[in-house]
Amino acid sequence: MNTKNAILVIGGNGKTGRRVATNLTKSGWPVRIGSRTGNPVFDWHDAAGWPNALSGIGAVYITYQPDLAVPGAVKQIQQLAETAKKQGVQRLVLLSGRGEPEAQECEQVIIRSGIDYSIVRASWFCQNFSEGNFYEAVMAGHVALPAGDTREPFVDADDIAAVAVAALTEDGHNGKIYEVTGPRLLSFKQAVEEIAHATGREIQYQEVSMQEYAGEMEQYGLPPEIISLVRYLFTEVMDGRNEYIAHGVEQALGRKPIDFAAYAKKTTDSGIWNRQTVIQQP
Repeated sequence: MNTKNAILVIGGNGKTGRRVATNLTKSGWPVRIGSRTGNPVFDWHDAAGWPNALSGIGAVYITYQPDLAVPGAVKQIQQLAETAKKQGVQRLVLLSGRGEPEAQECEQVIIRSGIDYSIVRASWFCQNFSEGNFYEAVMAGHVALPAGDTREPFVDADDIAAVAVAALTEDGHNGKIYEVTGPRLLSFKQAVEEIAHATGREIQYQEVSMQEYAGEMEQYGLPPEIISLVRYLFTEVMDGRNEYIAHGVEQALGRKPIDFAAYAKKTTDSGIWNRQTVIQQP
């Protein structure tokens, strides 16, 4: 975009949204955080407030919680796109997931919206080990997952944010689907081993069945819809369909993506995995 109209970052306190908002602000772009604590408020469960949140906005970065694969996501993305068009939004950038048919339905909603768009279709985040669901397990020195031997090209959230910012602010990205991954395929066991090597700590990896993992989540009191989503991600999506490297980071930014080993080193250097360090989860 040629003029620096405000950019709405939905999920602006999350793993990628926080980075997108920070990078935009550093580049002089006015940013509005789309969250239930934002001003104005953006709440996925209260569409009545969306026109106010989108008023005066030139572009929107869209992240959907907990995942585009959950029931109802397509309808809400459709409603958001329609509201954005009515409010004069000029550009939409959607964070999507690889190998998820439901997420690709949401992509099609954005593609057919009549607004300039880019899709950022991401693999599993490296930051799940340091800012997300696996953090406590890493800190406990014992990561138990139903991941099998399937390998994943973990992508760094810093790369996702950089691609999103380029798509939000630069010309030449309209109509592009950037499938973003890291440069290497790693099993979850190998990823944990790399974190152990970077931190110098003993971190064990244990393979468990999906039934065992679901039982543990039930014991921790996680809601049924989250357990269902995790079951879907670790069974259907982790069936090998995504066991390849894509080149979206290079296509969008003209550079190689961040390697998992580099992520592990910078995270170790940040102190996030120090037992004395307390971090606020996004």
